[in-house]
Parts: sequence; C-alpha cells; structure tokens
Amino acid sequence: MTVLEQPGPYRPAPPPAWQPRTDPAPLLPDAEPLRLLGTPAAAGLDPALLLELHGQLVRGRRYNAQATALTRQGRLAVYPSSTGQEACQVAAGLVLQQQDWLFPSYRDTLAAVVRGLDPVQALTLLRGDWHTGYDPAEHRVAPLCTPLATQLPHAVGLAHAARLKGDDVVALALVGDGGTSEGDFHEALNFAAVWRAPVVFLVQNNGFAISVPLAKQTAAPSLAHKAVGYGMPGRLVDGNDAAAVHHVLTDALRCARSGGGPTLVEAVTYRLDAHTNADDATRYRGDAEVEAWRAHDPVTLLERELTGRGLLTEDVIRAARDAAERMAADLRERMNQDPVLDPMELFAHVYAEQTAQLRAQAAQLRAELTAAGELPGAPEGGPQEGRQR
Repeated sequence: MTVLEQPGPYRPAPPPAWQPRTDPAPLLPDAEPLRLLGTPAAAGLDPALLLELHGQLVRGRRYNAQATALTRQGRLAVYPSSTGQEACQVAAGLVLQQQDWLFPSYRDTLAAVVRGLDPVQALTLLRGDWHTGYDPAEHRVAPLCTPLATQLPHAVGLAHAARLKGDDVVALALVGDGGTSEGDFHEALNFAAVWRAPVVFLVQNNGFAISVPLAKQTAAPSLAHKAVGYGMPGRLVDGNDAAAVHHVLTDALRCARSGGGPTLVEAVTYRLDAHTNADDATRYRGDAEVEAWRAHDPVTLLERELTGRGLLTEDVIRAARDAAERMAADLRERMNQDPVLDPMELFAHVYAEQTAQLRAQAAQLRAELTAAGELPGAPEGGPQEGRQR
C-alpha cells in the first residue's frame, strides 16, 4: 500500500534523521558587525600588528590609484578597484600561513599582493596577457579570474583534499556580495559544511553587484545568516575596521585548522570607486552616499586609533608613504614596458599533456603565424623564460 492509498489523512512521522542535527543558536551572527577600532577592546590590540596593517593599507590605497591610472593610459584593459575595501584585502593577505591557500575573486588583486605576489604579476591577466601571470602552486594563490564564485568550490575541494592527506592547510576564499547569488556559492558552502572542510569564506559586502543593490539580491537579515542554513557559523564584521577583520579571520582560520570546519564571514564595506573603469557609478548611487562612506574610510579609522595611542608619528607616516610611492613607481616603470607576447603560449598549461585537438590547433596557428612572418622566436627554457616579470 502506498501513501496515496492509505485511508484517512496522511500524517508523516519523520525518522530521527529529519530532526535538526545542529543547534542553530551558536551559528547565528551577532546583530551588529564586530568593531574594534575606537572601542575599549582596541586597547588590547598589538601595536606591531596595527602598524603593519597601516603600512599595508597606505600601500594598498596607492596600489589601487596607480592601477586605475594605468587603465587610463591604456596599459590595463580593465581594473576593478578595491578602494574603500582595503581593510578586507590587507587582512586576508596577512592572516594566512605560508602553506595555506588564497582563492581570490577578480577584485582581490591587492589581497594577492599582500600575500606576496609581485604587483605586476597580479595585474598580468587584466592587461590581456598570458594565463594568470604567475604560478598558483608557487605562491599558493589561485588564479585571479572574472567568473563569479567559481573559485569557491575549488577552495573547498583543495581544503578537503588537504585534510584527507593530513596536510596542515587552510583555504581562504574571497567573494563579493554579488557572488552569493551564484549557484557555486551555495554548492561550495554545502559541501564545505558536510565535509567539515578547513576553509573560510570571506564575503566582502560592498553594497552593489555592479549596479544591483544588496536589497534586490536577498531578503536575508544579513549574508552571514546564510551560514546557518548550511550548518556553519556566520560572523558579521565591520569590513572597514582592519583590526576587526584580521581578528575575525584569525579566529575562523584557527577553527578550521583545528578541525572545527568552515566559517562564513561577512565584512560590511563599501566600494568607493566605480565597479571598474568601464562603469558609471553615478547612474545607480548618489554622491551623498559615497561621501558618507568616506567618513568611515579604513585608512582614516586606523590612523585615528594609532594617533590616539601615540603610535602614528611623522616618521611612521613618511615611511609608509615612501614605501607606497616606491611600489607605485616600480609598477609604472614595469607596466609601461611592452610585454613580449607569444601567441603559442595560448596552448601552454591548459592540460598536463596536450590533447590531440590542442596539438592540431597549435599546429594550425603556428603555420598561419609562420606564413604571415609573425611568429616570434621561442625563448630558451620554455614560454616563461625571458618574459617580463
């Protein structure tokens, strides 16, 4: 007899597996984003960490400005600035241990640079040049690419594999608020929680998915609340408070490393610049809104704290600015050199061993370039040898 054939109303009796497996209360984020700077809790913060965060923020602000200028000069095809979001970027780049992995989105070039990636290599893809521009395995930084949220399942897979192998590795995956509307986001969180993978998700909620405000993407109380549905903790933090972001990420990474599973962190921040240099942000937000967020600038917040503690001296300010200018000058000089391009590199690093189809395509392109007299001489040592770095 089937359920439909039973006489009378059907009253299901769920087996125990249907009951909640986890108490949701400890997973819920706080009602307000965590803030440390300007609060009594800031007194316990390490001065050396605050000064390191400050130096990186100043450098990051200059990096964003210089990269944006390079787009106007035609040296970059596009640049998604993280101006206003530098606290998230800097904290993400600093909290990882050497063996850990960073999985960035397209806006996270600064996080990769803070992680140790060459600033020019971080921009290579954005100038339309060679694959990622760097070796992900060497730097433990996954490729910077533009598909939304596709890096999240990759982060979960790498973290899960590392745990199965017994490796002390944690993955930190970055995504924007717009990326949380993608299926990859939900699939990644579900797998991560079920497997208790050592991975941390950092959502940089900057208010807009290009021109779409957050309120048109979700009706959830916060993006951090989404964690509860997958069985992982959600944390809400002021994304412009560099010390608070660093603190929350440190806790989340420690939990993941010790076998406690994944955490979803939502950092509430704001993108001061346009989505990219191709975007006209004035069409969907007003100047008053932008100026209100400038008053909550991450550099200003940290400098106010350092000044109050007597740590922000003229020498500290000068050293930070000089280091930032040296970085910008080096970036300008190297980006203003025309790269040596080899079209045959299109076929490198696609597969460990080229397929027959790729070999045929490579042979066809080589023949066409040879006939046109446009095939550059292959440098010794393979496609990367001798390239501008």
